[in-house]
This record gives sequence, C-alpha cells and structure tokens, in this order.
Amino acid sequence: MRIIWERGEATVRDVYEDLLRRRRIAYTTVMTTMKTLEQKGYLKSSQQDRAFLYRPARPKAKVIKDMVRQFIDRVFEGSAQPLLVHLLRERHISESDIDYIDRVVKQGNSKPTRKGEKSS
Repeated sequence: MRIIWERGEATVRDVYEDLLRRRRIAYTTVMTTMKTLEQKGYLKSSQQDRAFLYRPARPKAKVIKDMVRQFIDRVFEGSAQPLLVHLLRERHISESDIDYIDRVVKQGNSKPTRKGEKSS
C-alpha cells in the first residue's frame, strides 16, 4: 500500500521492482498480494494496455485507521492499552513521540502538530 500511496497508481511490475530494490521477493507474491488488497477493497484496478493499473480505493488515513482497529481488536481484544504499554516497554516510542501523544491527549479531537510542522 505504501508504494501505491506514494506513486498514486502503479502496476504489479512497478511495485515488484520497487520492493526488489530492498529485498528478494517473487513477482507472483506481489501480484497475489495486490489482488487480495483489491478484493478487500483497499485497491481499485483498471486495465492499461496488457497490465492492470492499481490505485488506492480509500484514503490512506482511513485505511490505517481501519487496519489499526482490526489489529487491536484481533490481538488485544479491543483495548489499545496493552499495545501502548508494549511499545513503551520495548522502547519503540521516543521521547518526542511521547510528547506528541501527550499533546494529542490534552487537545482532545483537535489535531496537534509535531515540532517543525505547520498545522493544517
């Protein structure tokens, strides 16, 4: 999904070549994954010459929200607390991340910005 979001649209070959620069992967694995993402409603495709061109079916923020919610429901029985505790204990959250999370909690639904970012 990250590659499709970055490019806006891509063929299986485009995604395969991008992934291949970082690690060994089979073309058929990429093709199967993209077809699965299409079946689940994350991607849309249209035929372009002899290849299919894939593009996001939903906004990135919506997909991430849904995937995180599903993960928390499946792994942590619907509670985000064990996930956050794990991330803190395993040092996967930096001090700057903790400061940002603290601002999010304090500001409620308004969208805080990270240091150096402009608010939208």
